[in-house]
Amino acid sequence: MAEGNNQYPASLLVDYPDRELNRVTSFFRLIVIIPIVILLCLVTGADFRWGQDPGWVWSFSAGGVLFLATVLMLVFKRKYPRWWFDWNVALTRFSARVGAYLALLRDEYPSTDEEQAVHIEIPYPDAQKDLNQWLPLVKWLLAIPHYIVLFFLGIAAIFVVILTWFAILFTGRYPKGLFDFVVGVMRWSLRVFAYAALLTTDKYPPFTLRDQAL
Repeated sequence: MAEGNNQYPASLLVDYPDRELNRVTSFFRLIVIIPIVILLCLVTGADFRWGQDPGWVWSFSAGGVLFLATVLMLVFKRKYPRWWFDWNVALTRFSARVGAYLALLRDEYPSTDEEQAVHIEIPYPDAQKDLNQWLPLVKWLLAIPHYIVLFFLGIAAIFVVILTWFAILFTGRYPKGLFDFVVGVMRWSLRVFAYAALLTTDKYPPFTLRDQAL
């Protein structure tokens, strides 16, 4: 995806399903999504435990996004290892596909590795030239205004998805305006995540649902 001068260095697009969606899988979405959510939890650091005795506890978890290690590497070495970046972006894309499926934006079952209809572009940064050495220590703090706005946008998005659930059951279609709103909330969240958690850019996220920061 070409990146223009006004394009924020973290973009998300979801192909609009200009067709009838599957009413059955939409109706049972909270059930059919369970297997892929379990897989996502296993690779994002969720902890599943069995047993009470500390000597007999089975724990299943994985790494999740590499955040603290990236902070330390940027601060002390001014490096962002490419394989760390690739892991973080791949996990972000996988999470976005699951989120899009949960939000009824698409009815293809989320793939663990294929892009499908959810397109995320995050350019690999040059840590020496593009990233401030000390900013990773405070980005989480600077992003607080976004957290507040996204909290309310997230609540609104939940109600929109519930409304859309009924629309799909009766018409088979996802109203375009509602689709654009939910994708916009996801896009806004991605920008904040890229700035404050993935640490791939120092450009402050814009307060907009649109694709481009004008």
